[in-house]
Amino acid sequence: MALAGVRVIELAGLAPAPFCGMILADFGAKVIRVDRTKTGMSLDTQGRGKRSVAVNLKTPEGVTLLRKLCVQSDVVLEPYRKGVMEKLGLGPQELLKENPQLIYARLTGYGQSGSYATAAGHDINYIAVSGLLSRLGRSGEKPYAPLNLIADFAGGGLSCALGIVLALLERTKSGKGQVIDASMVEGAAYVSSFAWKSRSIGLWDRPRGQNMLDSGAPFYDTYETADGKHMAVGAIEPQFYTQLLRGLELDAGALPPQMSFTDWPELRRIFIECFASKSQAEWSRIFDGTDACVTPVLSLDEVSSHPHNQERASFMKDASGEESPRPAPVLSRTPAEPCLAADPVIGEHTVDVLNEYGFTSADIDQMLKAGVVECNPAKAKL
Repeated sequence: MALAGVRVIELAGLAPAPFCGMILADFGAKVIRVDRTKTGMSLDTQGRGKRSVAVNLKTPEGVTLLRKLCVQSDVVLEPYRKGVMEKLGLGPQELLKENPQLIYARLTGYGQSGSYATAAGHDINYIAVSGLLSRLGRSGEKPYAPLNLIADFAGGGLSCALGIVLALLERTKSGKGQVIDASMVEGAAYVSSFAWKSRSIGLWDRPRGQNMLDSGAPFYDTYETADGKHMAVGAIEPQFYTQLLRGLELDAGALPPQMSFTDWPELRRIFIECFASKSQAEWSRIFDGTDACVTPVLSLDEVSSHPHNQERASFMKDASGEESPRPAPVLSRTPAEPCLAADPVIGEHTVDVLNEYGFTSADIDQMLKAGVVECNPAKAKL
């Protein structure tokens, strides 16, 4: 796999950092999640392919242990607010002195500088400060946050993974590591570069919810079908719009022009009536095989049974039968080989990992007895 041989220490967190770690693990990196001791269960639902070491960082011995793990690795991934790692003596300046090739990735909401650097927040706050939230929502309604995908995952975990891979690539030339300051505010803003840079060409010059790509245009929206399901319509280009009208059995000559903003409400009313006349399955049969850019809105339970997704094996099941997306993109020679075993329980691999990092059995036994680390192999077999 593409990242085979890369050692990653991931400090346990929620959502963005675990996703970043899972991406690295999917593509071959050896990702070790460092969990806290005396914790009942992990909230990391993206632990695929990782191993878990439970370390008590409230003890000097635990901090020393983590330092040794970090400096013997290629990447450190930490999700804490600014200053937390420095208080432990494990900030990038300290660790890079011991291992100048170390890549130290810091994934936070607001970044390592600025007046909000130490502030708490979540995805909705980050996209708000990025400016993007102001553009999301229906006309006449308040801004709407779409799940926690934009900042946490696109601008956070995925952006940070890109930064790590870039730093790994650069290290092959310079032989040096570096610090990655991954701000979810800036990541979300960067993901929205198209919206920023296309304002000058008229795509985003109208109020929220009244533009072509934000539900303002009737030919770029979703419509309810006769069976209470929905179809997604994205017929922007004239040739695609023509096929949309053909599928709906509408006469273009009897309709307002496609790009007449003032007539969009009337066009929408017509489309609503049309789509409500047939079921989702009926509309799918009508539009499949055309370039009308009309597709069914599939539920999470339906996606793996769709013919296209089946042909590409776009979704997979793990050992417990739980379904999830296959890693993307697909590399031709070194594709991801996601682990299908159960996600690690806290401390499941403590002994194995410490052995790999050069600790003796006596060292490990002493740390276990002193409560510096925990090992829970039995839980893995339940």
